[in-house]
Amino acid sequence: QVQLVESGGGLVQAGGSLRLSCAASGTMFRANDMGWYRQAPTKQRELVATITAGGNANYVDFVKGRFTISSNAKNTVYLQMDSLKPEDTAVYYCNMGFSFGGYWGRGTQVTVSS
Repeated sequence: QVQLVESGGGLVQAGGSLRLSCAASGTMFRANDMGWYRQAPTKQRELVATITAGGNANYVDFVKGRFTISSNAKNTVYLQMDSLKPEDTAVYYCNMGFSFGGYWGRGTQVTVSS
């Protein structure tokens, strides 16, 4: 059973930084792609950034230049978040896609105070 566990969330002031991590367990296979999503109260879950096993990263416009996604060969994906804004407040979820299916973590709360 593949499980993803996020960590690194918390409370930070606007302009601050946080680094999220997400580690997968329960498989020896490498994920084909990994991503971070977020969901703010009363809003739908939205894509933040993705990265392929080959290292190709993509970002949505509202985080370009502020967030950086990275990963390693041990199925861990990171999201470095700089210059945080109050509108970045949300639960952040990681997602990993394997040849046998996709999986979600349970999320980590990020709160940015003004």
